[in-house]
Amino acid sequence: MTHDIDHIAIVVRSIEEKLPLYLDVLGFKLKNIEEVPHMGVRVAMLNSSAGTTHLELVQPIQKDTGVARFLEKKGEIIHHICLLVDDLQLELNRLKERGVRLIDTAPRKGEGGSLVAFLHPEACHGVLVELKQK
Repeated sequence: MTHDIDHIAIVVRSIEEKLPLYLDVLGFKLKNIEEVPHMGVRVAMLNSSAGTTHLELVQPIQKDTGVARFLEKKGEIIHHICLLVDDLQLELNRLKERGVRLIDTAPRKGEGGSLVAFLHPEACHGVLVELKQK
């Protein structure tokens, strides 16, 4: 079962071009920027000044990935919502048993050494949902 929203991800063409808006205008703080090569992206994790809200800017670094295709088709918009879970594999098994369509049936490495998996947007009324185990 999910416990909380971890972050909302926004796909962007350039993290560096978008950072001034989120840092200087909206008051978020940069936690880190890192590449996640097996997903073909760079990500910037941002924390609100209160530390309770997190945004992830996602920039494709490879042209043949789902994120790159998403960006070209839909532009710079919200990409996914990430929910925290205690035991990702257990949650994936539970969802599969309930007939939820999954993109990932097993966890894979995500930002900051976390484990992540995605639910298919068709299972979530058109919203891409990421599950994350810290």
